[in-house]
Parts: sequence; structure tokens; C-alpha cells
Amino acid sequence: MSIASVEAIPVAYPEPNDDGAIRHLCLVRLETTDGVVGWGESITQWPEASLSTAALIDGLAPQLIGRSVHDHDQLWRQLVDHTWWYGWRGGIAAYAIAAIDIALWDARGQALGQPVVDLLGGPVHDDLPALASAHAFHAEIDDLVADMASWVERGLIGVKVGMGKKGRSRLGVDHDRDVAFVAAARAAIGDDPLLIMDLGVTVYWDAETAIRRAEAFAPYRLDWLEEPLGPWDPAGYRRLRDTVDMRLGWGEREWDVRGYTEVLDTGCVDVVGVDPARTYGLTGFLQIGALVHERGQQLNAHAWSSAITSAASLAGSFASPAARVFEVKPLPNPMQDELVTEPIVPVDGRMQVPTRPGLGITVRSDVVDHYRFRPGRS
Repeated sequence: MSIASVEAIPVAYPEPNDDGAIRHLCLVRLETTDGVVGWGESITQWPEASLSTAALIDGLAPQLIGRSVHDHDQLWRQLVDHTWWYGWRGGIAAYAIAAIDIALWDARGQALGQPVVDLLGGPVHDDLPALASAHAFHAEIDDLVADMASWVERGLIGVKVGMGKKGRSRLGVDHDRDVAFVAAARAAIGDDPLLIMDLGVTVYWDAETAIRRAEAFAPYRLDWLEEPLGPWDPAGYRRLRDTVDMRLGWGEREWDVRGYTEVLDTGCVDVVGVDPARTYGLTGFLQIGALVHERGQQLNAHAWSSAITSAASLAGSFASPAARVFEVKPLPNPMQDELVTEPIVPVDGRMQVPTRPGLGITVRSDVVDHYRFRPGRS
């Protein structure tokens, strides 16, 4: 079974969980000579990154055509070696390889008639609790926490809220408003559900600000505080760690094992965010997951794009003993609910072990075509 074609497909769609912002992804459709189709994805976010990733995938495709999907490991290493000059430790090359790698896993599993999680050694969890993950964008705190309460009422184990995001919430900016929000959120969802705050990317705190916020948040029992100092501030994270008794999550903006080793070496991270659509695919995700498990920390899949990445993240999370929860978008959105014939959803608040061959999803080509990104066209 050899690879017959590799097609890069940039898409753009409105994301309700991000205040309707237009988000960009680059999908890959890989087809074999036997008609098996594997799907992959990179979480490019921006139009220029998506188009650049598509160009790289097109350029790498000749190295794949005619090769067997069962040469997966060799092909992954070949692509990493080939892109060393423009992809050392990450960047656009990592996006391109990620999308190809996920598509290879999907096609390989289908060819063997096995779920990808079984190709990874089999599940190590019976199920995984599902956590609502959305950005805060309403103007009023009451509206924000009413949404959060409704998600927990659906059986989700808790909520993770992006604070410094698009919209009108103004969270992450004013100390008193942030504390009032966290207090209201805890009261709305109850004592037991998990509550996580993610600072996001439009607001940055220095160490002093993060310490003051974390101390004020302490009575409301956050499970972790995510990226309060951005992607890299080891001295600041050390001050925060030494001052406040609160779990810290960061790392999702790293690319490979080297970068994640540096994050873990700080001794200041408890929850490590990893996205297979960024970290050289599911293959990279597994390498990083093994490292996180070895260091005794929690692996958390950043499955916040399409159902393709969610399926890959789910397989990787079920195969990793370091995974403890699984994030899901609580608001219906095109790339989760329209893209595949059977959306990936929790059952009674818990994610189930995938049992269908490959990634276990059937991608709708008509939806892909509808959201295909064509620059210059409205």
C-alpha cells in the first residue's frame, strides 16, 4: 500500500468559542494506491502561516509519493532531517510535518484495521474526564459564569477559561475584576469541579502581578494557572513557584522534545500543554508525553482546533499515563461538529476509548471545500 497523493488544504472558519474570530488551519488529505484516505492537520492560526505550511507540504510531497504508509517512522525522521535548515527546533516546518504525520497515522491504522490508540500500545485509561475549554468574551461577569455553570451541568468535570482573549470581558487587565470573576466562577460551578485560568496571549503579567493574582485566587482553589508569564520566563516562574502554592501550566508554545526538556528542567511546571498539530504530529506528541511522564508531571493535550487534532490528541492521551483530563470546546463549532460525520463528544462527561480504525473519524469533503481558504475571495 503506497502513497499516491498528498494534498494540503488551508481552511478558515469562525470559532464561536473565540468570540467568532476567524481561525486558520492547514489540513492534509493523504490517499494510498488502495484508496485509503488519511487526514492530518496543523494548527497554523494565521493565514500567512497556513499558506506557508501548505507550500511546504506541497514541496515535501514528492518524498512521500510511492512510499508505504507502514514506513511511517522512517518517513517522519526523513522529513525532520530534510527540513533541518529551516525547521531546526520548530517553526513552519513543524506544522507541515505535523499534518503529514497525523495523516500517516490515520492511513496506517485504517490499512491495518486498527485504531491508532492500539498502534500506540493500547489505552492505559478506561476513560478520561472531559473539561470545558473556552475563551471568556462576554462583557458581564454574570453572563460569563452562567455559561460556565451550564457546561458543568452537562456533566463536564470543570472549566478552563482563556482570560486575555478576544471579546469584551476585559479579564487579565484589572486585579479586582479578575478576582471577582474567579470568585463568581467558583460559586457558579460549585466546590468540586475543576477551575483553571489561562492568561492567554493579549495580556502579559510580570512576576509581581502574577504573584498578587495567584495569592488572591488561592481561596477559590484553581487546579492550575496557565501561562501567567507567557511561554518563557524561567526566573519569573521560579519566583512564582517559590512564593505561591499553586500548580502552574505552560509549554504549549514549544515545538519539540528539546524545548519541552528546557521547560521541565526549570522545575516550575506541573501541567504541560502539548498540541500534536504543532509538535511534529502525533509522533512528536508521544515523545514529549513520554518525557512528561518520566518527570512525573501532567500531560494536557491542547486539542483546540478541528476534530482531526482532537482525534489524534485523544489517541495520544489514552496511550499516555501522564494524561488525566481531556479538553473539549463547549460551544458548537464548524471544525468539530460539521467537519466529521460523527463528532467527538463525551459520554456522561467522559471521553471514551476510540475503537474505529485509524483516527476513527470520517471527514466530510463538502465541509472541507466549504471552508477552504482562498485568498482574495470573500
